[in-house]
Amino acid sequence: MKRAANPKPKKPILNLNKQDSISAPKTLIVVTGPTAVGKTALAIELAELFSTEILSADSRQFYREMTIGTAKPTAAEQKQVIHHFIDFLPVTESYTAGQFSHDATALTERLFESLDVLILAGGSGLYVDAVCRGFDELPPADEAVRNQLKTVLQEEGLAGLQKRLLTTDPVYYRKVDLGNPQRLMRALEIGLSTGMPYSTFLKGRSNPRPWRIIKIGLNLDREELYQRINQRVDRMMEEGLLKEAGHLLPYRHLNALQTVGYKELFEYLDKKTSLGKAVELIKQHSRNFAKRQLTWFKKDPDITWFEPGDTQKVADFIKNVMRSIQEFK
Repeated sequence: MKRAANPKPKKPILNLNKQDSISAPKTLIVVTGPTAVGKTALAIELAELFSTEILSADSRQFYREMTIGTAKPTAAEQKQVIHHFIDFLPVTESYTAGQFSHDATALTERLFESLDVLILAGGSGLYVDAVCRGFDELPPADEAVRNQLKTVLQEEGLAGLQKRLLTTDPVYYRKVDLGNPQRLMRALEIGLSTGMPYSTFLKGRSNPRPWRIIKIGLNLDREELYQRINQRVDRMMEEGLLKEAGHLLPYRHLNALQTVGYKELFEYLDKKTSLGKAVELIKQHSRNFAKRQLTWFKKDPDITWFEPGDTQKVADFIKNVMRSIQEFK
């Protein structure tokens, strides 16, 4: 996990007076929401406010080679506040939400030895849940089965995986994001390796965490959010996303690269579409992705929602929750 150099102390940008100092249990503040809504900025502000560090829960920011297309915190932002789980994997290395659950939980426990508050920031719902709730224990998958499914994906596309999952596990088929090849493959791997539907292993058991969790969600009016998404895509293209995608073209078959922003440009590089059409598809698919993210997070009653500009309201809300926890104790 990449760690930036210890930043110089800065005057907090939010209003938290000394008389507001709060003695509370170890607290994990989660900052989540759809793509392009402003999670990184708020996470950094909160980290500076509480003199703490950030754990990324964006599953694509893990990879060193995927920078522009994943909207990683800039080098300057990473110098402001220590970030973990950014740029710590090569794109060729497989990494699951289960592994992240183990690694992030272990790191959180270690950091809580010296810190009272930590920030978890990201829009990958499964990875946020991995830290906040944990996972059911799953049996290992057979490597040969995994390779067979990779071939299916290459030759038949998502439709091939979807058809097989509908046949073998209709219960999970109705729940899963059918546009996510990694989740389809994981369910099929377990099912075909064990002979039992993947859904039978999902008992919904969570592993209680020994720290308090405060969940903050960011959202905007749909039209404003979509405008932000479109502007971000244009900015990515100006920053060199096409060149980045070109470098990653030989690895396009990897799960990490079954990602909006890269898949569409691979089609352009294969001369199957125009650059203008590819960019429009990136915008469209990013908007679709944001909608799926919101559907996921809106199901969580523990998330309190704010707009990106409500930074002081967020800080006040967190302070009040922490006070109430302490008073209850």
